[in-house]
Amino acid sequence: MILTGRLRTLARVAAVLAWAAVLAALTGACTAHDSGKITIGVKFDQPGLSVKRPDGTLDGFDVAVARYVAARLGYPPDRIAWIEAPSSQREMLLRNGQVDFLVATYSITDSRLQKVDFAGPYLLAGQSLLVRADNTDITGTASLQRHKKLCSVSGSTPAQRIKDRYPGVQLQRYDTYSACVEALRNGAIDAVTTDDVILAGFAAQSPGDFKLVGERFSQELYGIGVRKGNDTLRQRINDALEEMERDGSWRAAFEDNFGPAGFAVPDPPPIRR
Repeated sequence: MILTGRLRTLARVAAVLAWAAVLAALTGACTAHDSGKITIGVKFDQPGLSVKRPDGTLDGFDVAVARYVAARLGYPPDRIAWIEAPSSQREMLLRNGQVDFLVATYSITDSRLQKVDFAGPYLLAGQSLLVRADNTDITGTASLQRHKKLCSVSGSTPAQRIKDRYPGVQLQRYDTYSACVEALRNGAIDAVTTDDVILAGFAAQSPGDFKLVGERFSQELYGIGVRKGNDTLRQRINDALEEMERDGSWRAAFEDNFGPAGFAVPDPPPIRR
């Protein structure tokens, strides 16, 4: 009888723990915080995609996507807390629970899928090169092997690709792309490399100063990063992205942010369920 009673007690404890786990998963699907807000990580320095203005407001395609997703999760703009998410800190922000999700030009790669999960993808981009408008000796990746000084960002896929494929390049790694662009402007480096949509934003911000050269030499699928194992949130974000594409909001956001740079509106990439 004593043994039976203990088994019943253990069964009740197991049931309570299982229910607690379900509640935790449901709560975590909405937000990792108790403030009544959702916390989203974005870049602060990428014109066209995600930039923080002098008045503190945020603008860009990634910001529009993040706001749309948050609204579908039940969080209007006044209940969004924004956190800057530099490339080198994205996994840490998710792992530490400092953000609920990331919309930060975050390419889906096999190595990153070992650490985080992704909703989406929501945009297809490709690596390219930005040079000063008067530059004539850099026309594509082959030109870089002539010991050119090339700038990209620490922790980014483009920086790693240059290191792996183009050993003749003098790669400079900065914390932000805006720092790379300033170094390009003052002649400290010869070119900046990252995804074409990011470079187009900087070129549009300073008409006549810079130009994109060469062909796209990668395919980057941007995903929305979520903490590893949070499948409920990932699926809810996927639902929101599909709705954004259906109702025309995705196309409108792309036109608003990349139209001035002369980018044609692409088809959104298929979402991976």
